[in-house]
Amino acid sequence: MLSLDLVVCGRAFVKGEIKYSEIGITDGKISAVKGSLAGGEKRIDVPGGVIFPGFVDPHVHFRDPGMTEKEDFLSGTLSAVHGGVTCVLDMPNTIPPVTDVNSLLEKKDRIKGRAYIDYGLFAAVTPGCNAGMMAPFVPGFKLFMGSTTGKILLNDDEEIRSAVKDILRTGKRISVHAEDNSMIGRETERNCRDHLRNRPVEAEINALRRLSRFKGMKINICHNTNAESVGMAKELGFTTEVTMHHLFFEPEKFSSSEYKVNPPIRNTAVRDKLYEAFIKGKISMFGSDHAPHTLSDKSKDFDSAPSGIPGVETTIPIAMNMVRKNTIPLAQAVSMGSETPAASFGMKKGKIEEGYDADLSVFDTRKFTNISARELHSKAGHSPYDGWEAVFPELVMVGGEIQIDKGEFCGDTVGRDAYGKL
Repeated sequence: MLSLDLVVCGRAFVKGEIKYSEIGITDGKISAVKGSLAGGEKRIDVPGGVIFPGFVDPHVHFRDPGMTEKEDFLSGTLSAVHGGVTCVLDMPNTIPPVTDVNSLLEKKDRIKGRAYIDYGLFAAVTPGCNAGMMAPFVPGFKLFMGSTTGKILLNDDEEIRSAVKDILRTGKRISVHAEDNSMIGRETERNCRDHLRNRPVEAEINALRRLSRFKGMKINICHNTNAESVGMAKELGFTTEVTMHHLFFEPEKFSSSEYKVNPPIRNTAVRDKLYEAFIKGKISMFGSDHAPHTLSDKSKDFDSAPSGIPGVETTIPIAMNMVRKNTIPLAQAVSMGSETPAASFGMKKGKIEEGYDADLSVFDTRKFTNISARELHSKAGHSPYDGWEAVFPELVMVGGEIQIDKGEFCGDTVGRDAYGKL
């Protein structure tokens, strides 16, 4: 008989279908999934909703270290877990940026014991970075071809070729902010329409053209804003991310600095084609690109206000509301929010199967509510999704430990670095 610490029982999403399952957990891992399991020191019955694998957000900016007035790992992971996210991958454009072994080690040491969910830390693609040494301890590397928060821009083709070649040799995936920096304008901006003028869709498409030399390699294109780049990326064999803000907002209606982000929200025609590609299942995964700034920062005049939108707590609840309304199938939400990001970055997460991490989330799509920005947990204190319908999780478990129960936080800092310590 299996030695089980815990058995979770209920309707579960297992191998593409919902069926009654008993999920055995031992030492933080799923040790058995059957119709009936004997034993277990503790049993949890889930009376309503569906048990899903925990969701993975492959693109967050938790601002830690260096900008912790905007967010830190405690507030960021607390926000994430309330949205059903059990693992995040944090980007390297902090202060200092993660560009070498020392800065990676310092960030790992700082964050240890300060996370409510599991996490991984990206390293930046820079000329001569020691990819081989860092690779085992990061989910991947981030290439910034377009300027944004931080100063780790790399937009020279020869430098990109050399760095990418070294990194891909390690087997790690490279996530790319694909905007050609030479095509980004610097004219004064008064609203999101001006921001769009300065960062045209052609900059994004041209960046993809320049990456075509890496066809078939482990490249992930972040925050796609248009269907053409999605199609190009798919033809090249790259994975793709999409954010909720690029799916739903357009500068004609949403013009204030609240919606200022890089790459920018696109006009209605471009946005609608992106949405159509999403609905047809042509995009690999969700990535919130959670990029919080304080309300005072966002309240500055548009040209001075920083770019970025918070979203780690709202992305999956909005997706689950889309499932509730039959906008997208349940399998697509799980694939984009859990299975694909976990598999793309080499984690034993994202599935309710034996040997996978015991990260689980329970959503009941009969229980929808309206998002209240005041009740979200990011330090940002604001959200462009205030008032939107969403389905938040009833229960969230990380490594077999309950963090959310009956929709309320009851956990502790059990989150671990999914990629270990140098």
